[in-house]
Amino acid sequence: MQSPVTTSPAERLADAIASRTATVGVVGLGYVGLPLALTFAERGFPVLGFDVDGTKVDRLAAGESYVEHLPAARIGRATASGRLAATTDFDRLAEADAVLVCVPTPLTPQREPDMSYVVATARAAARTLRAGQLVVLESTTYPGTTDDLVRPILEAGGAAGEPLACGRDFFLAFSPEREDPGNPAFSTSTIPKLVGGVDPLSGELAAALYAGAVESVVRVSSARAAEAAKLTENVYRAVNIALVNELKMTFDRMGIDVWEVLDAAATKPFGFQRFDPGPGWGGHCIPVDPFYLSWKAREYGMPARFIELAGEINVAMPRYVVGKLQAALNERGQAVKGARVLLLGLAYKRDVGDPRESPAFEILDQLLHLGAEVSYHDPHVPAAPPMRTWPDLPPLVSVEPTPETLAAQDAVVVVTDHRSIDYDRVLAHAPLIVDTRGVWRDRHPRVVPA
Repeated sequence: MQSPVTTSPAERLADAIASRTATVGVVGLGYVGLPLALTFAERGFPVLGFDVDGTKVDRLAAGESYVEHLPAARIGRATASGRLAATTDFDRLAEADAVLVCVPTPLTPQREPDMSYVVATARAAARTLRAGQLVVLESTTYPGTTDDLVRPILEAGGAAGEPLACGRDFFLAFSPEREDPGNPAFSTSTIPKLVGGVDPLSGELAAALYAGAVESVVRVSSARAAEAAKLTENVYRAVNIALVNELKMTFDRMGIDVWEVLDAAATKPFGFQRFDPGPGWGGHCIPVDPFYLSWKAREYGMPARFIELAGEINVAMPRYVVGKLQAALNERGQAVKGARVLLLGLAYKRDVGDPRESPAFEILDQLLHLGAEVSYHDPHVPAAPPMRTWPDLPPLVSVEPTPETLAAQDAVVVVTDHRSIDYDRVLAHAPLIVDTRGVWRDRHPRVVPA
């Protein structure tokens, strides 16, 4: 009698990926996890999303969207097809053949990595871990996290009570998210996907999984290389944002228009990439991720001076904006205390509703501490959400910038230059405007560049 053919966990997983029968579990259904889950579902994979927020799970079940740039119709199609479901029950991680981890990696108040969300998710996955599962960390983090932090947690787990070996029984990789909410040119499926395994077989399986959902997969030699690549992308942006913000302050002191300078420099067809100044940095990546690398570099005796200096400059920009407002009010014989100030824009970038780490909150906080009466308008953020970094801010809702509202202000500060704002109306009715985004290129007696 011929003995039955046995297959390894890796072979079974590879077959399930190739046939699109592998269930993809996505942990964290926010700005990163939800578009990722939708993309896999739209490519024919069964997807099970996980989140601690039951409200998100309920809204997805109802075919609703809570992420502005993801239309409800797209979610409705995915859930109605049966390919996308969501749950708060993390014991169901056992159902997933691939577990993609998209949880926050913030900083502590001491500006050190806060790995609590990653650790909690790894422990949840370890409790249900079985042979043939692939775990991929997508959360941006320092080099070595996947190997040195996540791997030991998983290897010590196992649903059957017996430890499983990485690279033989289960598989582990890092593939950094590269989401850019609101960018019409690139989506989850069209942004090249970096993949690095903690071992070659894990990298191969992870690359095969993503190849079934995205147009281009870029395989690197290790999880550490992929982690470092993601940090390099964000450090590059952080340093250049700091550079152009420093140039803005320097040229302002010299009486030179930084926007004219940038327009001129950008005509060079090589050797120059344009970055625009602003009121600081924002979003879930740029204000946070570079410090993951500088923190890790200290372990190796390497001071990351560029990163730290960029952080100092960018963190100081909201205070610079408030200082420009104070000076402008002083010239008009008025103090900040008691002044009515309207902030235009609360989100961290143009035309999106994502407020995470937005410099608008720091400007708002500083103005409140100085005694100003502050309101805001943001068509994408109807109510100011509670913020981890600014827990004591009062609840605010967006007000409409009517001619009467604008005229009643002592100053209007353009923080985020949403395209839907009527800037002609703002200029016509606001008595004083502090412009942090270069909305008005021509000099105007009531517009103060900041």
